[in-house]
Amino acid sequence: MSVIGRRAVSALGLANRLLPDHLKREDAAYAAQPVFENQLLEATDETMTKKKPNLRVVSLIASSTEILNALGAGKLQVGRSHECDYPPSVLDLPAITRPKFSVRGGSAEIDKRVRTLVEKGLSVYEVDADALEALHPDVILTQDQCQVCAVSLRDVEKAVCKLLHADPRIVSLHPHTLDDIYRDIGAIADAIDDPQAGKKLVASMKKRFAAIRDKVADQPRKRLAFIEWVDPPMSGGHWMPELIDIAGGESVFGTTGQPSPWITLKDVAAADPDVIVIAPCGYDLEITQREVRPLARYAIWQQMRAVREGNVFLADGNAFFNRPGPRLVESCEILAEIMHPDVCDFGLRGEAYVKYKMARAGVIEKVA
Repeated sequence: MSVIGRRAVSALGLANRLLPDHLKREDAAYAAQPVFENQLLEATDETMTKKKPNLRVVSLIASSTEILNALGAGKLQVGRSHECDYPPSVLDLPAITRPKFSVRGGSAEIDKRVRTLVEKGLSVYEVDADALEALHPDVILTQDQCQVCAVSLRDVEKAVCKLLHADPRIVSLHPHTLDDIYRDIGAIADAIDDPQAGKKLVASMKKRFAAIRDKVADQPRKRLAFIEWVDPPMSGGHWMPELIDIAGGESVFGTTGQPSPWITLKDVAAADPDVIVIAPCGYDLEITQREVRPLARYAIWQQMRAVREGNVFLADGNAFFNRPGPRLVESCEILAEIMHPDVCDFGLRGEAYVKYKMARAGVIEKVA
């Protein structure tokens, strides 16, 4: 998948800056991703298909696609959004959505294009109603949390109104906290007539979160600044403070269940965090490493204690952190490894995250 394609889906970070609080945040991504352990259940695709062979599911957000597959129901899925890319097998399914903005350029350029669409009251994505009808879906999975970071409930309802030969059930997700995510997993499991699979997946996630918390229980807590968009900067809200807490840290920005806050480099310097983690939504490690290079131009960045002491890390924000689904467990493991490497080793370093190395810039600029 192209670098340009991966850049297109960084609208999550943009959405939080552009919308009213009650509409903010969902996750989106469009990159080939490293494969890590997932919470797949004993129920296999084959058993799910045998249970209800005619059920056809279209998932229009990346997180619901991951949840559906973690429930063991991947073979029920017949269509996806352009953002759905995990597990890799879903890339063989037809994508029936696309962005309305040019996806070329860096984070600041994408921010400007999406901002322009939103200010005009336009949708950022479109659903191909003809392609949707051709799939004859029984269930459509979407979200009503954010109008610009992923295909919205409004976009889906508009497309469904055009269907002549289908009357699908629409399941709309609205996650802000881990409990909300557990609820959404249950809603998807109910929609595919397998509520027990949902209960098993939630229990598995809770058990793994508890294991992480136990590992770091006796460790000193680190103050962590999580940055999910670089230009302009934004920190992580919603479920991110919960993940940081479970991993043995304290979030210096963001409040559980609340939208991700805008911040500045001055805010980060004033907070003086022990650790900084940068994981822009929709960007893999390769793109993230390019996006953070300009930070070295700023004296305020070079002078931060976390930067001087080598406690800045870059993580894959496309695969982790920003999708409210099963891989939030691995996201929490990444944070635990970063903050408490002496007691936590989940084998994620190098693939899921790396230590930031600052290339000295020739020009040092001041931050206004």
